[in-house]
Amino acid sequence: MTRVLIADELSANAEAVFRQNGIEVDVKVGMSPDELIACIGDYDGLAVRSATKVTAAVLDAAAKLKIVGRAGIGVDNIDVPLATQRGVVVMNTPFGNATTTAEHAVGMMFALARQITAANASTQAGKWEKSRFMGVELTGKTLGLIGCGNIGSIVADRAHGLHMRVVAYDPYLSPERAIDLGIEKLELDDLLARADFITLHAPLTDSTRGIIDAGALAKTRQGVYIINCARGGLVVEEDLAAALDSGHVAGAGFDVFVKEPAKENILFGRDNVVCTPHLGAATNEAQENVAVQVAEQMSDFLLTGAVTNAINMPSVTADEAPRLRPYMALAEHLGSFAGQLTETGISAVTVEFQGHVATLNTRPLMAAALTGLLRPMLDAVNMVSAPSIARERNIRVTESKDEQAGDYETMIRITVTTERQERSVTGTLFGGTRARIVNIKGIDIEAEMSPYMLYITNKDTPGVIGNLGRTLGDAGVNIATFHLGRAGQGNDAIALLQIDQPLDASVVDAVCKLPNIFQVKQLAF
Repeated sequence: MTRVLIADELSANAEAVFRQNGIEVDVKVGMSPDELIACIGDYDGLAVRSATKVTAAVLDAAAKLKIVGRAGIGVDNIDVPLATQRGVVVMNTPFGNATTTAEHAVGMMFALARQITAANASTQAGKWEKSRFMGVELTGKTLGLIGCGNIGSIVADRAHGLHMRVVAYDPYLSPERAIDLGIEKLELDDLLARADFITLHAPLTDSTRGIIDAGALAKTRQGVYIINCARGGLVVEEDLAAALDSGHVAGAGFDVFVKEPAKENILFGRDNVVCTPHLGAATNEAQENVAVQVAEQMSDFLLTGAVTNAINMPSVTADEAPRLRPYMALAEHLGSFAGQLTETGISAVTVEFQGHVATLNTRPLMAAALTGLLRPMLDAVNMVSAPSIARERNIRVTESKDEQAGDYETMIRITVTTERQERSVTGTLFGGTRARIVNIKGIDIEAEMSPYMLYITNKDTPGVIGNLGRTLGDAGVNIATFHLGRAGQGNDAIALLQIDQPLDASVVDAVCKLPNIFQVKQLAF
């Protein structure tokens, strides 16, 4: 009998979905980590929200576990890399609570603009301080969105209904998508200077962590309001507290914090700050949606092998999986290679299949390529959501097939067009399983994929390789493999290095400063 454990509070309808599909289900909410470890070995599936932590110890004890289903978007509470190593599928429900989270951000705007929480406390304390709580109208104000994906676009729509002007900073928002949304796309500094209200709707990545810090706040308008219902860590809380103390920032609304549960925080205890305990997805409708959705997805997988909204596994049938798996890995890695090098909005993507791969079902390969391309920019993209996200952002996706083999028996090429340039990367499989990059931007190169790589573009001139090796050697960096290619003698050249661990920023900076080196980028696969 297939068994599933529901370890967090979910709608009763989720349990009903499992039982209707003939799956035995137990509900054990509020277990300690040790209690979960003690019982998880009996279950094929585990359904969680954010409270239960699926750690290495849990996965080590989960001898039968095949799938972890997250009722919601974020999977920070799940050790996804280790789950992948253990062969455990991790699924989420990326769209079930977008409207709810967007509405919470809009609610924060109203609460701040009219000082509702402070006025409520004052009035219920028996005071009548009508003159104290002078508010501002939202009508006519400029709302700045930092991040304009699914949730941000819903906030923009609601803001238009309030007759607000909407501007957005999102490097991956295409100009065409911005026009469709009726918003103005800006650089971050321009948004900071113009917005009356700033609300964040970006994933927490290396490039967005602390995006609102003291420097950014200094560029904002006097009396700005800051709202974060996205991820703790996007705003440097200490810097915001200082800006609130100085009066430069008029108010802040926070639903997420660097440390959660937030029992204490530097932002607490202020009349002009509204704080909620991560309630962005806390509506009956959202919880119902994500609970039923995760139960249906898990049931389909456990009973038929169908994969939907998987974080670490592509959506393919059981029959296709063995044949397509190495090609999907290649397509996703090539997409990830291009995505990690992309720093501006993507307008078009072309995926070419040549040779044997063109005779296969390429739909999951297209999804895998888009997943790899978009994942460095977004935190909730997967095989199912990647195509729809590309459509939402007006990224023109083109597929090309040629069953006639060229230089290689099988070949996949991904070409990405951005606001600044066009870049292509080509790969193949050696022996049917071993992925190789064979061309970058028209330059032939043969390189294996590895977990940590360093991509360098430079002028083909004597001394570059020696300087590079010496700099990395002095920093104690071991080079596992070193692959080179060039457009021609004295022209542009490329180096791809396999390294054993990520580099410190200081080492990358030192390499960037070497003579005749144009670009240095760390890559992770």
